[in-house]
Amino acid sequence: MSPILVITVISVYFLVLMGISYLTSRKNDNLTFFTANRQSPWYLVAFGMIGASLSGVTFISVPGEVGNTAFAYFQVVMGYLVGYLVIATVLLPLYYRLNLISIYTYLEQRFGKYSYKSGAFFFLLSRIVGSSFRLFLVAGVLQLAIFDAYGWPFSVTVAITIALIWLYTFRGGIKTIVWTDTLQTLFMISAVAISIYLMKDALDMSWFQLTEKVSASGYSEIFVWDWQSGQNFFKQFISGAFIAIVMTGLDQDMMQKNLTCRSLKDAQKNMFWFCIVLVIVNFMFLSMGALLYIYAGEMNIAIPTRTDDLYPLLALEHFPLIAGVVFLLGIIAAAYSSADSALTALTTSFCVDFLGLGQDDKPISKKIRIRVHLAFSVILFLVIIAFKAINDQSVITAVFKAAGYTYGPILGLFTFGLITKYQLKDQWVPVVAVVSPILSYIINDNSEIWFSGYKFGFEILVVNGLLTFFGLFLIKKSKLELAD
Repeated sequence: MSPILVITVISVYFLVLMGISYLTSRKNDNLTFFTANRQSPWYLVAFGMIGASLSGVTFISVPGEVGNTAFAYFQVVMGYLVGYLVIATVLLPLYYRLNLISIYTYLEQRFGKYSYKSGAFFFLLSRIVGSSFRLFLVAGVLQLAIFDAYGWPFSVTVAITIALIWLYTFRGGIKTIVWTDTLQTLFMISAVAISIYLMKDALDMSWFQLTEKVSASGYSEIFVWDWQSGQNFFKQFISGAFIAIVMTGLDQDMMQKNLTCRSLKDAQKNMFWFCIVLVIVNFMFLSMGALLYIYAGEMNIAIPTRTDDLYPLLALEHFPLIAGVVFLLGIIAAAYSSADSALTALTTSFCVDFLGLGQDDKPISKKIRIRVHLAFSVILFLVIIAFKAINDQSVITAVFKAAGYTYGPILGLFTFGLITKYQLKDQWVPVVAVVSPILSYIINDNSEIWFSGYKFGFEILVVNGLLTFFGLFLIKKSKLELAD
């Protein structure tokens, strides 16, 4: 695919996003930026959240991982459903009852200032690292596809990537995101559907034959019962439930979209239909992954050493041109649908949680909000450049995984607040929030030695949350302290 064609596709794509931004940001105020005036249609939020819940990493990695673990990832997706049920029945009613802009203000009302700031801080840390990592991968794709041909440095690619996000989000904020996420989700699903169709056509099979081919292959196995495996069903299922609760229900980025719905009932309908579509989309990704391996085998195409490279290789070098175009649109949509909403959520959290805007009759300043929005754009740029300077994929991946540990303290704090009536020695909460992820990392790193070969998967998140919960229990106030 020529650089000129890539530039044309991306230019048209962002012109459409800019048009959406213009239409959704007219006559807007700061409340629109943060809450979309709570007027978003629930079905748009539900569909758009699919794109936000999937990243560029997922778009490439899930199909590629089928070669290693077949459909085992679907066990996690099944667990998601339990997590989303908890969100719809427990967390959303709480957020709507308290009329929250930032969900972490609940922690202040429940425990105090230090708990509140701890939850918000760990969200900021995790989102900055996670979003930077995803944008780093996409900037690398753009560098290879476009800017290397013109001799432009990587820093320019990153600056352009982030500037485009800033331009279409700085005015409309979450109201714009709800609509752009819908478009980006459509591009992602279209890329997968078209890729599947083209492989079916190239293999000269009917849909029934294609289904039989995937079912008969070893790639379609879902369940793993070996307890030592990181892919064990119970590990994956339970982890999926907690991942959904933490990375959707306790995440400002994802919940900010839900809180733009007109009512709690609409938000709950959004979660219900979001669940159904998410399951279907993830199954499509896995099915496409199986087909990629089958197609490569039938066409005698060598499988890349890195499984993440399989889909890009086939789409850009072996599929027809239309597949390369939709793949490019899909990977960009996957990355930007998570990055643009993350930038808006970071701005919201910092303005509300650390600057106190919108609280205690403190007005929401548009000038301050724009400065914060710009500042986080610069921070993302600097972190991505730091990733490039490290220039070690294993180190960068480790940093990204480490950011996942920051959700444990948030899980522990919210769980302790919801299922107990204890008050805390609030000033000690930051200590617990820092120590718990460190202990979790040590346990995870030594689990095979300490626990007779047991290997943690995603369920290390649960361990992290439990350690936080136990630490909070240790610093609860006594009856005597409550009396004082």
